[in-house]
Amino acid sequence: MESKSALYAPSAPLPNVQEMVKIDPSQVPANYIRNETDIANDAAFCHHLSSEVPIIDLYLLSKGHQEELTKLDQACKEWGFFLVVNHGVATEVTNGLKEAAEKFFELPLEEKNKIAIPPNDIQGYGHTQVDRKVLDWSDKLVLLVYPHQYRKLDLWPPTPFKDAIEKYSGDVRRVAEELIRSLSVIMGMEKDALLRLHQELVQPLSVAYYPQCSMPDKVLGLSAHSDKGTLAIVMQEDDVTGLQIKHNGKWVPIKPIHDAFVVNVGDIIEMWSNGKYKSIEHRVVTNESKARISYSTFFLPHQNAEIEPLDQMVLESPGSLPLYKKVTYGDYLRKTKDMKSEGKTHVSEVAKVES
Repeated sequence: MESKSALYAPSAPLPNVQEMVKIDPSQVPANYIRNETDIANDAAFCHHLSSEVPIIDLYLLSKGHQEELTKLDQACKEWGFFLVVNHGVATEVTNGLKEAAEKFFELPLEEKNKIAIPPNDIQGYGHTQVDRKVLDWSDKLVLLVYPHQYRKLDLWPPTPFKDAIEKYSGDVRRVAEELIRSLSVIMGMEKDALLRLHQELVQPLSVAYYPQCSMPDKVLGLSAHSDKGTLAIVMQEDDVTGLQIKHNGKWVPIKPIHDAFVVNVGDIIEMWSNGKYKSIEHRVVTNESKARISYSTFFLPHQNAEIEPLDQMVLESPGSLPLYKKVTYGDYLRKTKDMKSEGKTHVSEVAKVES
């Protein structure tokens, strides 16, 4: 995982959004404002569906309860997102990370910039340029946590934030491994088959700070996209809603539930399942009065891992035909990272078999 790899292609740093808000909370630069056509064409909101987002009990799932496995299957098939409770990550661990992150983002900019993103990487603190005309209203700390040999500890924050990241990341990795084992079961394989297909379970962490914004109807904290990995596990703030998912063509807010994680399947699960489970577009909206911090942990295959529809999932499909090409994960990332389109059109453009 050198900096030249697909995961960590360098790009130009952006201005610090948190500092812009400190200087003048009422001002929003034009390159953060969505155009009127995109706003007018935006999908409708469907707030009442928030209460219908599936909730999975990880303790029951880990014990192989058939009802919970069925719920997981339905959640991945119908939503692509679900909430996980009874995950076993202690409250002191999650609170420890939240408290450390809050203190870090309160530091003066010169202190945070001691671990600023270098020119040849995207690990560290700040925000990097993506190939979009409209920028996201956020600053981030991005670290590659596992495997250990890929860490760049000179870009890690100081203790106690470093210790909090270490503890939380180890615990949430256990949650991800259990979820991947359960996905393996509902996809007709023995428990560890999917983990082996990864070759190596790569784990980046992104701690995102979304400052308050005076134009929340026109500015996004994170543009609509699907995740290019296997799974993402997100810890939200308890009192500020920001995450939205696209369900049946409408945006559904994911209201925080205390001590619950938000989980979504990524493009790789879509490919392995031959489209039975689809990665879902999601985004983050801004808030006029409150800043928000979110904690996203991603789980990815090694870049040499080969990704293609699994035989048993192809047999389940109409016509028993593979709908996705065979790709290596690194090639998939390299081919999709420079695409200008938002959402998830990259999946069909790079991985779908032409009909």
